[in-house]
Amino acid sequence: MYWLGIDIGTGGSRALLVDRDGRARFSFTAPHEEMRMEKPLWAEQQPGDWWRAAQQAIAGVLAGAGVNGERIQAVGLSGQMHGLVVLDAAHEVIRPSLIWCDQRSQAQVDAINATVGAGNVLEAIANPVLTGFTLPKLLWVRDHEPAHYDRVRRVLLPKDYVRFRLTGEFASDVSDASGTALFDVVNRRWSQAMCGKLGIPGQWLPKVYESPEVTGRISKLAAAATGLKEGTPVVAGGGDQAASAVGNGIVEPGAVSCTVGTSGVVFAHTESPAYDPRGRVHTFCHAVPGKWHVMGVTQGAGLSLQWFRNRFAPGVEYDALTSEAAESPAGADGLFWLPYLMGERTPHLDASCRAAFVGLTARHRRADLVRAVLEGVSYSLKDCLRIIEEMGVPVESVRLSGGGARSAFWRRMFADVFNRGVATLESQEGSAHGAALLALAGEYGSVNEVCRVAVREVTSLKPEPQAAAFYEKAYATFTTIYPAVKPIHA
Repeated sequence: MYWLGIDIGTGGSRALLVDRDGRARFSFTAPHEEMRMEKPLWAEQQPGDWWRAAQQAIAGVLAGAGVNGERIQAVGLSGQMHGLVVLDAAHEVIRPSLIWCDQRSQAQVDAINATVGAGNVLEAIANPVLTGFTLPKLLWVRDHEPAHYDRVRRVLLPKDYVRFRLTGEFASDVSDASGTALFDVVNRRWSQAMCGKLGIPGQWLPKVYESPEVTGRISKLAAAATGLKEGTPVVAGGGDQAASAVGNGIVEPGAVSCTVGTSGVVFAHTESPAYDPRGRVHTFCHAVPGKWHVMGVTQGAGLSLQWFRNRFAPGVEYDALTSEAAESPAGADGLFWLPYLMGERTPHLDASCRAAFVGLTARHRRADLVRAVLEGVSYSLKDCLRIIEEMGVPVESVRLSGGGARSAFWRRMFADVFNRGVATLESQEGSAHGAALLALAGEYGSVNEVCRVAVREVTSLKPEPQAAAFYEKAYATFTTIYPAVKPIHA
């Protein structure tokens, strides 16, 4: 028997099967169409393309494993957070989704703070409103596309649109809902204050569940489309970061994860809501029932390396680029990279800031530029880790996951930049693995119990004192660059 996790990512949809011990057995990824960026800082995808890719991924993993839908006991979902999916009365998609990295809605953020009051916003949802969140995207549609807004009858997040196509149910989970700016994170329910003051009808929003709870069952239509068995239960799942944290075993105090995908996230479990008074990290509900987490976000983590490769080294494998970076000395001969390709969340909360190479000279080679990119992303994630530590959240170890964790060179850099021990896990499947474990949790009685069985560390690195001391000085220089260039961005 198997349990299925489905992750609706930015670049593709991934389906993963785990056995009863939580071991990843088979996986299949179907790519998405490239995000559409009609203007700087705009980013859109088609929800129908997610559903197309999800069908392909499910059928692909079943075929690859040589099993039929009868052997799938339950399904869990995860996906990119914050995206806006709007449906009309016929449950048809009204317009492309404004996804997590879309930054066009600063005017709507300002309007929310003016209407509700910044202090009241923090009291209502435990976070400041950011341009990446779902609510200001919805208000952007209201302000710029009133004909579309007048048709809205349902508001969903990306994975929850796929859930609707699988089950016919409108549902979400507490972790993903936390990133909408419409959710009362402390009380784990939609915020009546935010909805009421901003005129958002409550009936537009899906029912919210704890992550291991069953939200619906595979419909007859979805069974025909995917090969799954009609009636198979589908649990709530989690936003990609909370699901990834479950896959990484970040379900108890002390362990922290650093996930390097398109964005980069430093994630810590908390037993109760914890706040940064300056709002530089998010306080969200965890996928563990009754628990919370804090996380700092670097918008352009893996995106920085992807952007560099696509523009300046097309066709070169990532491993070849990181090997090239190893030829450059620590500090990249005085070159720094600010990874703000899509604005930034932690620690700057600045949608207008821009990426930059700083310190470039005629002496620098491509190897130096690649190393500077890797170091700049590492420094930015250290920003996240430092704030979490300042909040008094215990950090005993850091578990690396995502594409960045696959590089031995980058893992060593993280250990030295963080000046912390770092570990990798047997499974590097991230969000899809976490979604599958949430589907499996019912067999064990709790998320914590399934993680104790399923999550296994396989490598660990300690920081090298000399390298850590060098990077501490270089990081101090890195932190002075954004304030110096901010007036230019503005």
